[in-house]
Amino acid sequence: MNPLLLASDTPFFDQIRPEHVAPAIEQLLAQAQTALDTVTAADFPAEWTAMATTLDAANERLSMAWGAVSHLNSVADSPELRAAYNAALPQVTEFWTRLGADERLYAKYKAMDPQRLTTEQRQAHKNAVRNFVLGGAELQGDARTRFAEIQERMAELSQKFSENTLDATDAYFYFATAEEMAGVPEDVTQAARTAAVVDGKEGFKLSLKMPCYLPVMQFATSSALRATLYRAYATRASLEAAPDAQHFDNAPVMREILALRHEEAQLLGFANFGELSVAPKMADSPAAVIAFLRDLAQRARPYAERDVAELRAFAAQHLNLPDPQAWDWPFIGEKLKEVRYAFSEQEVKQYFTLPKVLTGLFKIVENLFDVVIASDTAPVWNEGVHFYRIERQTPTGRVLIGQFYLDPSARSGKRGGAWMDDVRTRWLRPDTGALQTPIAHLVCNFAEGSETDGVRKPALLSHDDVTTLFHEFGHGLHHLLTQVNERDVAGISGVEWDAVELPSQFMENFCWEWNVIAHMTAHVDTGAPLPRALFDKMLAARNFQSGMQTLRQIEFSLFDMLLHSGHAPTDDLMALLQQVRDEVAVLPSPAFSRSINTFSHIFAGGYAAGYYSYKWAEVLSADAYAAFEESALASGEPSPATGKKYLQSILEAGGSRPAMESFKAFRGREPTLDALLRHQGMAEAQH
Repeated sequence: MNPLLLASDTPFFDQIRPEHVAPAIEQLLAQAQTALDTVTAADFPAEWTAMATTLDAANERLSMAWGAVSHLNSVADSPELRAAYNAALPQVTEFWTRLGADERLYAKYKAMDPQRLTTEQRQAHKNAVRNFVLGGAELQGDARTRFAEIQERMAELSQKFSENTLDATDAYFYFATAEEMAGVPEDVTQAARTAAVVDGKEGFKLSLKMPCYLPVMQFATSSALRATLYRAYATRASLEAAPDAQHFDNAPVMREILALRHEEAQLLGFANFGELSVAPKMADSPAAVIAFLRDLAQRARPYAERDVAELRAFAAQHLNLPDPQAWDWPFIGEKLKEVRYAFSEQEVKQYFTLPKVLTGLFKIVENLFDVVIASDTAPVWNEGVHFYRIERQTPTGRVLIGQFYLDPSARSGKRGGAWMDDVRTRWLRPDTGALQTPIAHLVCNFAEGSETDGVRKPALLSHDDVTTLFHEFGHGLHHLLTQVNERDVAGISGVEWDAVELPSQFMENFCWEWNVIAHMTAHVDTGAPLPRALFDKMLAARNFQSGMQTLRQIEFSLFDMLLHSGHAPTDDLMALLQQVRDEVAVLPSPAFSRSINTFSHIFAGGYAAGYYSYKWAEVLSADAYAAFEESALASGEPSPATGKKYLQSILEAGGSRPAMESFKAFRGREPTLDALLRHQGMAEAQH
């Protein structure tokens, strides 16, 4: 009874073992191959529904099983699971590559008459034909063979990059003394002490996991401690971390990935990978992206320079730091913010307990989009994971819209960051006629709750954590609230990559609305809500260092696009990074920093020549949110009418039409930079 082969709405995460992977994937690959052979036979009709009934149904069974294995590999890594995943990865990659380049299948799609398809099917068909071309379906002979080899090797290398990043992060720890821990928040100190006790050690065990690393960098008064952790963090997965850590070094992995991407692009007739990457996106060309980034950098630069000047002056006058180093900036920034706005992140954090934040998040979603979110049950991979259902009230009762898992806490064996991915997609199934509802994973890496003297306290979130949760939930809503019945363009499927961040960044704005925040705070000890005066201080500090933060994102984005368009794969990566920093950055980075060695977004996360999407979509999301500002009710609450229009224009439409059409359906025009610059306190920079 292999749990990966059992028919079920949700995967049996609690039963899946490494030994189940190989037999299940082999069987599902065989079934998918049989389906492919069936639909590509000469006598099989080139008809959408007939092909979907046979091929798409088989492919989805494979996708769901492999998706469950891949997910566990990200959130519950073990040597055994990793070995099973890596053994199956080449077979799975080979099948999908071959499917995407199958000449017979491509011919069937080209033989279809788009006029006989529904509007949704026409968009899916248009995407499919384009993807066959980008997937190598028009290649012949040696070029075709080489293209397939490249896909398989790149899948292996991306996985290796992720493993090195995770292993290098997990492998590091530092036992700090009580003196070194001065200034570090109590909840972080307590967690570090508990971790040391578990190891049978004295002191406080510090790691490079974000819930530990970031508070130390912000609050520890010991510059030496900050320097120690900073160097470890900035050199992860590199030889600079330690010469004997060569097995974690991502430098050769990156070089090979870049060479393969360049070769792939040229096989498909593109000058470079940047051109290939933007082909299915909103942006017209790498040059258009670079121009957009440089324009935004120019607008933000005066504000960033002012930010740095203020930090330097404050550090010299108040902190005895006349020459701040890279590891000092987060500490200086936190201290300046405390002085200027009379509050600290640690003070705010006491009001944001995870249960209360979730209640507030669910409330705003329920009110805006006329849905109900309720607890649900499904097998999970960790006891800290929760499962929920989203329903809509109808005259005949509640109707299921979608379901989602929430995995909030950081832990060993779980990769860092936060993300949403799909378990399955909404689909009016052609094989059964039943409507399949969507399911998603929402994954974060927040600190866990703490226990002191037998008293258990819930997890405390920083306001940044709250924003992250809203961001991922926005992705989730995009996937879950769709009303499209065609699988390949339902939810996030088929949405241009540089528009996919619109709903996620849109949701972040609500974290700055008092009428939303008021429902999601309760002091961890007293239960008192966040005082309005404290929120007003947070609001005043909202754009603190926004110029610096904007340039930081542009630095990553510009490096990524130049790396994949105007840079030879054999050229020195660090030299290019330094060139971009010289052009964009306002804070120097140490020569030893190897932050690109853990730049998972572009080397393992699908954002290659696409990291600009965050800034590109931020323009869309800020402009979209401006519609809510313009239509807010007298009470300050968001307008349900605007919420309904946004739901119908953006979320429900999914990928069934170009993103620009959806945006214009909501706003009545194309987006402008104005709202973004205003939201980030840089409005006058547009003149």
